[in-house]
Amino acid sequence: MASRTEQDHKTLMRRALALAEKSPPKPSNFRVGALLVNLDDGRVVAEGYTLECDGNTHAEECCFIKLAEQHATKEEGLVDIIKTPHALYTTMEPCFKRLSGKLPCVERVLRQKSWIREVYLGVQEPEKFVGQNPGRGMLESAGIKVAAVPGLEDEILEVATAGHASDA
Repeated sequence: MASRTEQDHKTLMRRALALAEKSPPKPSNFRVGALLVNLDDGRVVAEGYTLECDGNTHAEECCFIKLAEQHATKEEGLVDIIKTPHALYTTMEPCFKRLSGKLPCVERVLRQKSWIREVYLGVQEPEKFVGQNPGRGMLESAGIKVAAVPGLEDEILEVATAGHASDA
């Protein structure tokens, strides 16, 4: 498995942040960017951002949709196809609850836990929409390593909350 430095993590998180900036600013969601990285060779195999794909899609969901398309399968089928360990880099902690009723991103990651071994977060999810997010603990309980990538929090939150009404 390729060894990654703190700088490597930050470079990947900056790439995810650049993706988040492509997401349209809306008052009803956070703008998030995400990457799926093969841990054996360090290659980014899929990337996505909030509302990139059709429907009310989250960044992590878009990664899975696009990776599934590459393998001519559905998101659920990835677990049978992907055998090498991967990491998910996401500017914001994966959601544990969706107000839209769609499958939360934590559940999407847990479905793929046989190959998603690590999750790297830029920031925790603010409590604005669904309250406190226990997603990190859920991932860790399932044996997935979860770690913060420090140093970009202010930039990530500025991008994530663009389009939101200010509390001032």
